[in-house]
Amino acid sequence: MTHARLTEITQRISERSDASRRAYLQRIEQMRGDGPLRGSLSCSNLAHGFAACEEPDKQTLKLADAANIGIVNAYNDMLSAHQPLGDYPALIKRAAHEVGCTAQVAGGVPAMCDGVTQGTAGMELSLFSRDIIAGATAIALSHNMFDGALCLGVCDKIVPGLLIGALSFGHLPVVFAPAGPMSSGLSNKEKAAIRQQFAEGKIGRDKLLEAESAAYHGKGTCTFYGTANSNQMLMEAMGLHVPGGAFEPPGTPLRDQLTAAAARRLCRITALGDEYTPLAEVVDEKCIVNAIVALLATGGSTNHSIHWIAIARAAGIIIDWEDFSDLSAITPLVARVYPNGSADVNHFHAAGGTAYVIRTLLDNGLMHEDVKTVWGDGLRHYTCEPRLSDNGLEHHDGSRESADSEVLRPADKPFDTEGGLRLLEGNLGRSVIKVSAVAEQHRLVEAPARIFDSQQALKQAFDAGELDGDLVAVVRFQGPRANGMPELHKLTPYLGILQDRGHQVALVTDGRMSGASGKVPAAIHLTPEALADGPVGKLRDGDIIRLDANRGELSVTVPADEWAERGHAKRASSDGDYGTGRELFAYMRDAVNEAESGATVF
Repeated sequence: MTHARLTEITQRISERSDASRRAYLQRIEQMRGDGPLRGSLSCSNLAHGFAACEEPDKQTLKLADAANIGIVNAYNDMLSAHQPLGDYPALIKRAAHEVGCTAQVAGGVPAMCDGVTQGTAGMELSLFSRDIIAGATAIALSHNMFDGALCLGVCDKIVPGLLIGALSFGHLPVVFAPAGPMSSGLSNKEKAAIRQQFAEGKIGRDKLLEAESAAYHGKGTCTFYGTANSNQMLMEAMGLHVPGGAFEPPGTPLRDQLTAAAARRLCRITALGDEYTPLAEVVDEKCIVNAIVALLATGGSTNHSIHWIAIARAAGIIIDWEDFSDLSAITPLVARVYPNGSADVNHFHAAGGTAYVIRTLLDNGLMHEDVKTVWGDGLRHYTCEPRLSDNGLEHHDGSRESADSEVLRPADKPFDTEGGLRLLEGNLGRSVIKVSAVAEQHRLVEAPARIFDSQQALKQAFDAGELDGDLVAVVRFQGPRANGMPELHKLTPYLGILQDRGHQVALVTDGRMSGASGKVPAAIHLTPEALADGPVGKLRDGDIIRLDANRGELSVTVPADEWAERGHAKRASSDGDYGTGRELFAYMRDAVNEAESGATVF
C-alpha cells in the first residue's frame, strides 16, 4: 500500500500543476500528428534528410510504417564518462536494422566536465550548459525525421538538459542509454584525505596529482555518488532506461547488449506500433515524485534540487523545495555511497544496486508502482537485473537481500529514517541543506559570519592563517544571475580542516556545493541571491548566524531595526563577466530565474 503522505504530497503537486500540466499536454497533442512526421515532409525536405544514408536505409525511410530513431549524442573523448559513447551510434543502427528500422545521429550536444572546470572560470558556464543542451536537443529533433529519440549522456548537466529538450518533443518516445562507471581506483576516503593534506601544505602537487590520477584513471563515470551517478539512479526510477542499465561498466558484452536493447525497444514503442509510449505520458507527477524519492533514499546530489525542478516544469509540473523536504521526511536513507559512506558506485551495484533500492522502496509503499515506463506499465520492471544468456539479454528478478549491509539496507531497517535533504528558512531567505553525511553534532552551528565574495578570497584567507575558531563562511555573489552559480566544491578541504580542528564550521552561499556535498553543513542555493538584493547581501563580518538543520532555520541575529536599515553590498568587480566565453552567456545571466524555480532561462 502506498504511503499516505506520499499520496498526499503527490496530490498536492498535481493540484498545483493542474493548469500548466494541461497546457503542456495540449501542446504535445497538437504536435503528435498522424504517423511519422517525415511523411508530411516535401520530397525536397525528405531527400535532404536521407541524402547521406546507405541505399537500404533510403528505401526504408521512404516507407511510412518503419520507425526512424534520432540519436542525440553527448559524446566527446575528453570526458571519461562520455568517451564510450563514440561507439554507440554504429551499434544502435545495427540493432535498429535487426527489427526493420533505421537510426540516424540527429545531433550532438555539448558536454563539459565539472571535474575539469571545478574552481576555474569555466565552471561559471556549467549550470547554463544545461539549458544550452536542452536547446541543442530540440534543434536535433526539429527536423521531423524521427519517430523516437535515443539520448546518450551521463554527467551532471547533460542528462537534465537532454531530458528538458526531449520533453519539448513529448509526443515522441524517448529512451536514455548511459555508458556506466569506470572501475574502482583509489578509494574516495583516501582521495579526500590527500586533498586535505595538500590544502594544509603537507604534500606537494606531485603527490596530489598521483592520487587524483589513481582515483580518476579510465573510461567511464567517476565512481563517487555525485550528480552524474545520481542522474543514472533517477533515470531508472523514472523508467527511462532499459532496466538495470545504470551501472554496468563500459566495454562489456552486457553493456553493448543493454544499448542494443534500448534501440530495439525504442523502435517498438513508437506511434507506428501497438505499444506507443510517448515521453509526455511517462514523465508525469508520479514519475517526478519517484525520482525525488530515489534521490533522497540514496543520499544523492543536491544539484537535483535545482535540475529536477527545471525538468518537472518542462513537463508542466510545478515542484519546489518544500516538496523535496516533505518527501525527505518520509524517505529512509537506504544507501551509503561516498560522500555519504566509504563505498563507491561499483560497490553499490554489486550490493544490489538500483533494482534493490527500487524494490525495497516499492515494498514499503514509498514509490508509485502504477506508472508508465519505456519497458512497460509498472515500475516493478526496474526491480529486475539484466543478464546475458545464449538467447541474448534477459531480465531476472533482482536481489531481495542486500549483499552488503554497510552499503545497502532495506527501507524498514535503514541507515537513517529520513533522506537528509532539508529546507532552511529564516530572515536570510530559503536554502537547502544535505545532512546525510553531516554528523549530528554538526547540524546546529551558531557562529560569527566571515564574508567572502568569491571562493578564491576564502582560500586566500585560509592560506594566510586568518580562519581560526568557530565561523560561518558566507560566500555570496555566486548565484545564477551573478556568475552562473558555480559549484564551490573546492572549498570542501579548507572547511573540513577547520571542522577537524574542533571548530564549529558551516557554509552559507547562494552558489552550489555539488553532488559531493559532505561532512560540513552547507546552506546552499540561498534565494534570493545577493545580486538580486537578497538578505545575504546585508551581512557583515561578525554577524552571528544560526544554521539549525534540525529545525530548518537559517537566520542572522541582528536587531530587527538595524537589519531593516542596512543597505545591500555591491559586487566588488564585474571582471568575471568576461573571459573563458563568459561574455557569451550575459543574456542568460540577465534572464535566469531563481534557484527554487530551476535556475533556468526557459
